[in-house]
Amino acid sequence: MAENGNGEFSFTKSSAGGAKGRNGLAKIQTHEKKGNGVCHDDSTPPVKAQTIDELHSLQKKKSAPTTPIKGTQGGFSAVSEEERQKQQLQSISASLASLTRETGPKVVKGDPAKKSETPKVAHVAHHHFTPTLSNSDSALKFTHILYNLSPAELYEQAIKYEHGSFITSSGALATLSGAKTGRAPRDKRVVKDETTENELWWGKGSPNIEMDEHTFLVNRERAVDYLNSLDKVFVNDQFLNWDPENRIKVRIVSARAYHSLFMHNMCIRPTAEELENFGTPDFTIYNAGQFPCNRYTHYMTSSTSIDLNLARREMVILGTQYAGEMKKGLFGVMHYLMPKRQILSLHSGCNMGKDGDVALFFGLSGTGKTTLSTDHNRYLIGDDEHCWSENGVSNIEGGCYAKCIDLSREKEPDIWNAIKFGTVLENVVFDEHTREVDYSDRSVTENTRAAYPIEYIPNAKIPCVGPHPKNVILLACDAFGVLPPVSKLSLAQTMYHFISGYTALVAGTEDGIKEPQATFSACFGAAFIMLHPAKYAAMLAAKMQKHGATGWLVNTGWSGGRYGTGSRIKLAYTRKIIDAIHSGSLLNATYKKTEVFGLEIPTEVEGVPSEILDPMNAWADKKAYKETLLKLGGLFKNNFEVFTNYKIGKDNKLTEEILAAGPIF
Repeated sequence: MAENGNGEFSFTKSSAGGAKGRNGLAKIQTHEKKGNGVCHDDSTPPVKAQTIDELHSLQKKKSAPTTPIKGTQGGFSAVSEEERQKQQLQSISASLASLTRETGPKVVKGDPAKKSETPKVAHVAHHHFTPTLSNSDSALKFTHILYNLSPAELYEQAIKYEHGSFITSSGALATLSGAKTGRAPRDKRVVKDETTENELWWGKGSPNIEMDEHTFLVNRERAVDYLNSLDKVFVNDQFLNWDPENRIKVRIVSARAYHSLFMHNMCIRPTAEELENFGTPDFTIYNAGQFPCNRYTHYMTSSTSIDLNLARREMVILGTQYAGEMKKGLFGVMHYLMPKRQILSLHSGCNMGKDGDVALFFGLSGTGKTTLSTDHNRYLIGDDEHCWSENGVSNIEGGCYAKCIDLSREKEPDIWNAIKFGTVLENVVFDEHTREVDYSDRSVTENTRAAYPIEYIPNAKIPCVGPHPKNVILLACDAFGVLPPVSKLSLAQTMYHFISGYTALVAGTEDGIKEPQATFSACFGAAFIMLHPAKYAAMLAAKMQKHGATGWLVNTGWSGGRYGTGSRIKLAYTRKIIDAIHSGSLLNATYKKTEVFGLEIPTEVEGVPSEILDPMNAWADKKAYKETLLKLGGLFKNNFEVFTNYKIGKDNKLTEEILAAGPIF
């Protein structure tokens, strides 16, 4: 065969004079391709690049801001892109400025590692800002700013430069937070000045430990100097609060890609237009957690310090790399700023039914707050931090920070499926070969966590806002077994139990017998509140009264006896109770009052055995029930003593009503 159909090559016939290849096979002969032949080999002209660096530059398309800006002629800003970049860098330089120098550091955008090894043919402009030089070594170097990087870019930074960062089999980024795997509340300080001395809650029971302005500035200088000594820092400009009228602009300056990605997920991510108009932040975090504070500095009790200065609107982190400090630090800031606008800040979960009925869920760890607020028949507004304003409720955050210990697809499918590309996994253990995470492994810490954007939850309501709540649900895991599975609360009772923030944990004793331990956390989040708990309680009661919301106390703990003798209330029963609250049917039930706590309990709830609704009926030993009930009542009274001297309003009437709503012996 001299030529094939395409005219490209042929096999010669095997003959005496014919050409043969090895082993007697016909030799392949190539022929010149016909001019009108069809090309099938995907050949193309050579790329328009003269160096490898230029080829790599063609791979990435430059993002250019093209979004319209409000209030400008023609819909677009008259400010040039170069001027906008300059203004942005000036703002960042000002954030990083030492208070002892006239100007901030020289800053330039971009990764210092991405330097061309060969000369570029085309000139590329680099945006940088150079303030007036001051006489110091730091003035001679540039600080590279990695500004609002995408998750993909932050993955690259983390894996390349941060030891302990890996991509797991699900696509999430596994990281380590260093020696600290949880918050350090004893190392948190708040500047006490003329304003905060009178506004904040200080003294016994308060989470606010004071420091003076001078000490804060010493720690700020230490953090800023450390950040400026680095070749590069990460800067995130983002928002808090989905209510557009009351959102807060925050800037986070950090040294780790892990921290930048964590806050990218946890704060509200700005659109391109919002980022162009961001301007000066309302609050700034300086996260220099890899660098310790000076133990000889006044007020320091360890090498860790988390410092809030509400007058300067700044937060400094030294000596801890645990990312949750940033999230909860900002929550504390919202607990201060929002009440000034008559907006109630809440440590709660929040969901909304298809008819627009909103419910708030309060509860400490282990009470089922996350499980019960995540309902496939309802929209999730948020899982942890919210505001209640005249506009309704709004989520403070743009993401979720879920516990991962013993996580399974069967128990928590939404959280399991949210752990994918873009999610940060903190301190988890995984197989070194397959990179599959073992969520039951506690080798690093019990406090393993996942941080992911809220839109990773399928039924999340975006934007995360809703109308005024109809129901306020206070959850308690009562291991003493004397609180009813559900009770309807008066406003005064809601305030009392909200201020108390009760649950009971099961803790091991020396002889191995496990006993319930009462835990109280004011407003179900004492570690984060800034004002006296009664102020938040009064705001809650006023909003509930104005908008007709009902308070409920739901026990997700034990029934028929304390831990060890009774049994845990089935989750299915608790879900039936929550469903009855959402539907409104529980409002129409018949109620009776309990002893000591004076709680209104329904005589029947559809799908729940009537005998467990009254806790006394569920106990076989009535005497033991009364003794345990009185013991818990005493614990409530002892805890509340710290709040009894606080007066709400001009008279003491409301305070007396709240006290009367507690247990009566």
